[in-house]
Amino acid sequence: MKDAPPAHYRPRPQNLSRRINNPKIYSHDESKFSQNINVNVQDPEAQSSHPDERYIKDMTGRVPASMSFMEKSSTTLIREVSHEFDQFAFTLIGFGVVDIIIGFFVMSWSGILVISFAIMSCVGAFYYCSQTVRWIMSKGRGTHDMQIIADYIKEGSDSYLRTQYQYIASVAIITAAGLFFIYLFRGSMSAEISVLSLAIVTAVSFMIGAFCSAVAGYTGVWTSVRCNLRVAAAAAQYDYKNAFLLAFRGGAVSAILSAAMCILGIATLYIISTLLFVRFMNVPEQEIPLLLGGYGFGASFVALFMQLGGGIYTKAADVGADMCGKIEQGIPEDDPRNPAVIADLVGDNVGDCAGSMADVFESIAAEMIGTMILGATLSSVSKIESMQMYIFFPLIVHSLDLFVSIVGISLTVPRSPNEDPIVPMKRGYTVALLLAIVLFTVVCRVMLYTEVAPAAWWHFALCGMIGLLCAYFIVLITQYYTDYTNEPVKKIARASRTGHGTNIIAGIAVGMESTALPAITICVSLFGSYMLGISTGLPEEHLSGLFGTACATMGMLCTAVYVLSMNNFGPIADNAGGVVEMSEQPHDVRVITDRLDAVGNVTKAATKGYAVAGSALACFLLFNAFLDEIHVLTGVKVTSVDITKVECMIAGILGIMMVFLFTGWSIDAVGRTAQKVVDEVRRQFAEIPGIMQHQARPQYGKCVEIVTRSALKEMVRPALLALLMPVAVGLLFRFIGQYLRNDRMLGVECLAAFLQFGTMTGLLMAVFLDNSGGAWDNAKKLIESQNLKDTEAHKAAITGDTVGDPFKDTAGPALHVVITTMSTTALVLGPLFVGYASLQQNEFE
Repeated sequence: MKDAPPAHYRPRPQNLSRRINNPKIYSHDESKFSQNINVNVQDPEAQSSHPDERYIKDMTGRVPASMSFMEKSSTTLIREVSHEFDQFAFTLIGFGVVDIIIGFFVMSWSGILVISFAIMSCVGAFYYCSQTVRWIMSKGRGTHDMQIIADYIKEGSDSYLRTQYQYIASVAIITAAGLFFIYLFRGSMSAEISVLSLAIVTAVSFMIGAFCSAVAGYTGVWTSVRCNLRVAAAAAQYDYKNAFLLAFRGGAVSAILSAAMCILGIATLYIISTLLFVRFMNVPEQEIPLLLGGYGFGASFVALFMQLGGGIYTKAADVGADMCGKIEQGIPEDDPRNPAVIADLVGDNVGDCAGSMADVFESIAAEMIGTMILGATLSSVSKIESMQMYIFFPLIVHSLDLFVSIVGISLTVPRSPNEDPIVPMKRGYTVALLLAIVLFTVVCRVMLYTEVAPAAWWHFALCGMIGLLCAYFIVLITQYYTDYTNEPVKKIARASRTGHGTNIIAGIAVGMESTALPAITICVSLFGSYMLGISTGLPEEHLSGLFGTACATMGMLCTAVYVLSMNNFGPIADNAGGVVEMSEQPHDVRVITDRLDAVGNVTKAATKGYAVAGSALACFLLFNAFLDEIHVLTGVKVTSVDITKVECMIAGILGIMMVFLFTGWSIDAVGRTAQKVVDEVRRQFAEIPGIMQHQARPQYGKCVEIVTRSALKEMVRPALLALLMPVAVGLLFRFIGQYLRNDRMLGVECLAAFLQFGTMTGLLMAVFLDNSGGAWDNAKKLIESQNLKDTEAHKAAITGDTVGDPFKDTAGPALHVVITTMSTTALVLGPLFVGYASLQQNEFE
C-alpha cells in the first residue's frame, strides 16, 4: 500500500544533473588511479535515460560501458541483470550436483543421504536467491538523478573491491605457499597420509576457503549497490511497504548465499578428502575433519582483511564527511555539496556489507569445522556406531538454518504503513526461532541417538535450546543499550546538553556497563551446556561436555541467516537515504528512509552482539580442536593449562596486550585516514568556488581515491599483528621449552594460554566497542528527532558519534574476526609449536 503524497514538498533549486553536469565519478586526472573501472566491464545496471554525451565520452570518443545500456528498456535490463546472477547461482548448483554424484561412489548410504540433504538445501537456497533477485530487479529504478548517484556508488564500490581483492589475492597466494612448505617439515598426523599430501590438501583448502569468503563478501556489495536505488525509488513513490521489503530481502540474498556457500564448500572438501584419503589411502574417517582446518583459516584470513579494510574505509569517509559537512559547514548528512559524501556511501557497502558477509562466513566455517572435529573424536572414543552422523551434524543444523530463515524472511512483511520496521522483523525472527527449536530437536533425535547412551540426544537438544536462548538474550541486551527508546541512550543524550566532554564520558560508561550482562549470559550458557553434556551417559564425560557446548554454539547460530539479513538491512537503508538526499527528493521521502535507517542502526548493533557471542563460542570449539590435533599428532593429551607457570602467564599477558594493541592501531588507522579526507574536503571548499551555492561540482572521485589508497595501506599493520602474533608466541616458547626448560610441550601450553586470555579479552573489548559506538550514534539521532539540530547539544552528540564510528564499525567488528583467526591459525599451524623430541617419540611409537 502506498502512502498518500504529502501536501508540501521540499523545494528543489535546480535539477541535479544540470548542477553537476552528469559527470563520471572520476575526472580525467582521477581516472589514472581507477582506470578501466567500467570501460571493459559490461554491466547491465546503468541509467535508463541518456544524459549529455559531452560528459560521458572517454578519451577515445566512445561511451563507457557503464553508460552504454542507458537506452535499453527496463525489461531488457531486468533480464540481463537477472541472467548475470542466474549464471552464478546455477554454477553453484552445478557444483552441488557433482558433489552428490561423487558422494554416491565414496560414502556409505547413511552418509550420502545426510550430505545430499545438506547439499540440496544449498541448491534450494540458491534458487530462492535467484527468484528474489529477479523480483528486486523488476522494481522501479527511480528518477534520472537517483540513477546517477547510484552509479557513482557502484563505481566506487567496484573500484575499491577490485583493488582490495588484488592485494588479498597476492598475500593469500604467498600464505598458501608458506603453508605448503611449513607442512613439508612439520610432520604428518597419520601414518597413512604422506607429508606431501597433507601439505597439498592444506594449501588447497586454504585457497578454497579464502576464495569462498571473498565471493561471500562480493555478493553483499553486488546486492546492496543494486537495492539501494530501488529502495530510494520506492520511498520516492511513498511506498513504505516495498521500500522495507526491498531493503530487507536484498540483505537476505547475500546472507543466504554466504551461509549456503560455506556449507557447500565444506561438503565439497569433505567428499573430495574422503575420496582421496579414505578410499585410496585407508585413512580413518575420524581424521578427515582435521584436514579441513585450512578451509577455516582461509575464510578467517580473507575476512580479517575485508572487515578491517572496509571498516577503515567506511569510518574514515564518514568521520571526514561529518566533521567538514555537519560541524564546519552546517550542511545536512549526505548533502551533494559535501565532497566526501560518495566515499561515505561507498563505505557503507564495502564495510558493513562486504565485511559482514565475510565475517559471518568465517564464523560459520570455524564453528562447523570445530564441531566436526569434536564429533569425530567423541564418536571414535565412545565407540558410537554412527560416526558419520556426529560428523555431519553441524552441516545438517546449518542446512536447517537456511530453511527456517527463508521461512522467517518470507513472512517478514509490514502490515500497515504506520507499523514500526522493527515489528515485522521481530515477527519473522520469532517464527524462525520457533521453527529452529522444533527442527533442532528432531535432528538431534535422528542423528545423535546412540545405543551407547540412549538419553544423549535430548541432552544435546537441550544444549541447543540454551544456545538459542543465549542468542535471544544477547540481542535483547544489545538492543537495550543501543536503542534510543531506552534509558542508556537517553542518558547520553542528556549528557550532551552540558557539552562534548560529558557526552564522551557518558558514552564510555554505557559501553563499559554493557559488557556485564553479555558476559554473564555467555558464561551461564557455557556452563549449562557443558553440564548437560557430561550428564549424557557417554563414556567420555569431558568430550561429551565439550560437544554439549558445541551444540549450544550451533543452537545460537541456527538462525544466523535471519539475523544477518537484519544486519544487511541497515546499510541498504542508509545508502537509500543518501541517494534520496543527494538527488534532492522531497523532505517527506527522506522521512521514510530515515525511519528505515534508524531501525537499521539498532539491527546492526544487535547483530554485532550476536556475532561476537557466536565467535566466542566458536573459538572455544576451535581451542579444543587444536588440543585434539596435538593429541593425534604427538600422543600427548593436553587437558589443562597451568597458568602458575611463569611462561604461561607471560603468554596470557601477551594475548591481552595484542587485543589492546590491535584495537589502538585500528582506531588510529581510521583517524589518520580521516585526517586526509578532512584536508581534501577543506581544500575543495576553499579552492572550488560555488560548491556551497550549487554552482560547482565537488571532486567526489578525489575523496574516493584518497580513502581507497589509505584504507588498503593502513589495514596491513593491524592485520599482520593478528596473524603473526600467535605464531611468534608459539615459536618463542617452543624454543624456550626445548632448549632452556626441557619441556617439549611448553610452546603448545603457552599458545593455549595466549588464545584463552586473548579470546576472553577480545570478547569483552568487542562488546564495549560495539555498544558504546551504537549508543553514541543513536543518542545523536534521538537529539535530531527532537528538532534540536544546530544546537550545542547536537554538536556534542556529533562529536560522540564521530568518536564512536571507529569503535562500532572498525575495531569492534574486526575483533570478531581476530579472536576466530587466532584459533584457526593455531589449528592449522599447531604442530609447529611442538618440540622435535615429542614428534620423534611419536614416530618411534
